[in-house]
Amino acid sequence: MFRTTATILIAACLLLSACGAQEATSNENTASEKETVSPVPSEESASNSVEDDESSTPDSLEQTEEKEQETEVTEDKKEQHIEKTYHMNENYYIKPNDENGEKKVVLLTFDDGPKEAEMINGLIDTLDKHDAKAIFFVNGYRVKSHPELLKLIYEREQIIGNHAWDHEDLKKMSTAEAAKQVTDVQNIVKETIGVEPEFFRPPFGSGNDALKETVKENGMLYMTWSNGSLDWDKSTQNKPDKVIQNVLDQLNPGSNILMHELPWTVEALDDLLTKLENKGYSFVDPRSIELQAR
Repeated sequence: MFRTTATILIAACLLLSACGAQEATSNENTASEKETVSPVPSEESASNSVEDDESSTPDSLEQTEEKEQETEVTEDKKEQHIEKTYHMNENYYIKPNDENGEKKVVLLTFDDGPKEAEMINGLIDTLDKHDAKAIFFVNGYRVKSHPELLKLIYEREQIIGNHAWDHEDLKKMSTAEAAKQVTDVQNIVKETIGVEPEFFRPPFGSGNDALKETVKENGMLYMTWSNGSLDWDKSTQNKPDKVIQNVLDQLNPGSNILMHELPWTVEALDDLLTKLENKGYSFVDPRSIELQAR
C-alpha cells in the first residue's frame, strides 16, 4: 500500500510540473507577440502630425520674410538705373542723344542752399506735383551748419549738386584754393548722405580751365546755365510773376534754368511749371544727363 501511495504522489508531481511548463511557454509566446506587433498609424493621424508640424512655424517668420522683401524693393527703388538719354552742349543746353528724342525739355536747378526746411519742402512739394526732378546746388558752409537740410533734399529724392564751399569767385583764387572749395563739398556731402554730387556749378558762373579739370577729376559735369530767372535780382524780389516772365522770355528747347531757394521763387514755381507744360515742355531728370559735355 505504501508503494502505491508513493507512486500516485510522484505521478501527481510530474503532472503539475508539466502543466506549469506549458503555461510559462504560453505566457512567453504571448509576450513575444505583443513586442513584435506595432500599430500602423491611420491616414488621419499621419495628416494631423503633418499639420502640427506646419502649424509650428511662427507667424513672425512670415512677417520677417515679408519685411525683407519690402526692404529689397525699397533698395531697388533707390538704386534704380536711369538711362543716359541726354547730354549738355558747350552752351549748357540739354539735348537728346537720339536726334529723334524729345527736344522740348528744360532742366530745373536751384542754387545757394540749403537754407530753410519750409522753403525746401515748398519747392519739392511743387516738383512732386509735376513729377519733376531738379538739381539743388549746395554750398559747403551751409551743409556744415544744417546737415539735416541736405538729408531732407536727398530723402525726398531730389538731386544734390556742388556749388563750392563758399559762395565766392573761384576764378580769383589759386588753383589749389579753388580745388579745395570743390573737394571739401564732395567730402561733406558724402559724409552726410553717403553719395557724392555729380554736377558742379561755380558761384556767379565764374571759372577757368583749371577749375573745370578739377571738377572732371571729381567725376562731375561742369555747368553754368542758359536761362536765368533773375530771381536773385532786386528788380524781381517779392515778384513771383516777374520770375515766371523772365524764364518764359528766355525759353528755348533744352533750357538750363537757374533759380534759387527764395520765398518768391517758391511762390512762383507751380505757375511756372504749369505754363511750361502748357507750352509742351517736360522736365528732364538730371540723372539721365551724361557727365561729359559735347
